Amino acid sequence: MSAAHWRKAMNFTAPSRNWSGGRAAAVPRSTTTPAVVPSPSNILQAWRHIGLRHVFVLVAVLVYPWLVPPFFTYQIGGQALTLGLIALSLTFLAGYGGMLSLAQMTVAGIAGYIVAILGVSGTPEISLGWPWWLVVILAVMGGTLAATLIGWLSVRTEGIYTIMITLAIGMAFFYLAQQNYAIFNGFQGFQKVVPPVVLDVDWRAPMPFYYLALFWALAGYFFVKYLIRAPFGIALQGVRDNARRMNALGFSPVAHRVAAYAVAGLIASVGGVLLVWYNGLITPGSVGTSWMINILIVAVLGGMRHPIGPFIGAVVFVLLQNFAIDLIDRERFNLVIGLVFLVIVLFSQDGLLGWWDGLRDWATRRMTDARTRVRGNEWRSVSVSQARPLGRP
Repeated sequence: MSAAHWRKAMNFTAPSRNWSGGRAAAVPRSTTTPAVVPSPSNILQAWRHIGLRHVFVLVAVLVYPWLVPPFFTYQIGGQALTLGLIALSLTFLAGYGGMLSLAQMTVAGIAGYIVAILGVSGTPEISLGWPWWLVVILAVMGGTLAATLIGWLSVRTEGIYTIMITLAIGMAFFYLAQQNYAIFNGFQGFQKVVPPVVLDVDWRAPMPFYYLALFWALAGYFFVKYLIRAPFGIALQGVRDNARRMNALGFSPVAHRVAAYAVAGLIASVGGVLLVWYNGLITPGSVGTSWMINILIVAVLGGMRHPIGPFIGAVVFVLLQNFAIDLIDRERFNLVIGLVFLVIVLFSQDGLLGWWDGLRDWATRRMTDARTRVRGNEWRSVSVSQARPLGRP
C-alpha cells in the first residue's frame, strides 16, 4: 500500500470548534506531505537491512536441531521461539507504539482455548472436533478480534492506566476460564491438545515442531521489520513520540493505536496456537498473572527497541527456567529471574541488546582512537622528515 492510499484510509480532519461550542467548517488539509510519511515503500526495503549477521544467525538456527539432543530442540528451541513470538507482539506495542499491555498472554490464551474448544482434545464431550485448518484460522481471527477490542478499550489511556486496564482484562478472562465449566472446562482446562499429522509428519515431534515454530517466528520478525518502515509504522512511531502533533497533521492517534493492537493480536494469536500445541494442554494457569508477567519479563530482558530482542529474552528465560533448578531449589526460580530482571533494568537502557550496543560502541571508539593515534604519528613523522634543518644565514 502506498503512502497516499494509507493517508486516505487512516487520516481524518479534526473539525475546529468555536467559542459557542458549535462545530465550524472543517479546516482543509494541506496538500503537502507530512514529514513523518516516507516515500512509497515496498517489502524489498526490508531486505536492504539484512547483513552478514542476519545470514549467520539464520544458518545457525537452521542447523541447530541437527547439532543438539531432542531435549534442546524441543524444550529449549521450540519453547523459546514460541514465547518469543508472543513477546514480539508486546515489543511491537511498547517499543514502536508506546503502549505497554499485559494482555498479550490473554490474547494468546484466547487463541489457544479456541483451538482446544473447536478442535480435538482429551475432553470430547466439550470439544467439537472441527477440521484443524478451520480451527487454526478461527483461533487466529478470534485472538485478533479480542486484541482489537482490548485496544479499543485501552488506547484512550496512557501509562499506568493502560497497564491496569489490560491487567484487569487479563484477570477477568482468567477467572472466566477458571469458573466456567460448560465451555472452558473450569480449572482442569483441556488436555491432549496436539497438532495434527499433516503430510505424514508428526508436528509434535521435536524437530518438526521446532521448524514449524521457527517458520512463524521468522515470519513475525520480518513482518515487524517491514511494518515499522512502512507508512503505518512510521506514523505509529510518530504517534508514540507526539500524539498531539500527529493529530494536528491530520492523523488519527486512536485509529493507529487500535490498528497496532490488532497487528500485535495477530502475532500473539499465532504464538498462542503454537503454545497450546507445545504444551499439549491449556488451563487457566496458562493465562494467569504469572504468565502475563513472564511475557513482560521476556520482552524487557532482550530489549524492546529491536524485533530480535524478545527472542533473545526468551532464550535466556527458558535456559534459566530449565537449569536454574540445578543451582537452587525449584521454588526459587522466581527469585533468580527477578534478580536478573532487576540487574538488567538498573544497568541497561534496553535489556541485553543495550549491553551489546554499549560494548559495540566502546569497541568502535577504541578502534577510532587507535586509528587517530596511528595517523597522528604518521603525520608527525612525515613532518619531521620534510622539515628543513636550521642553519646560519
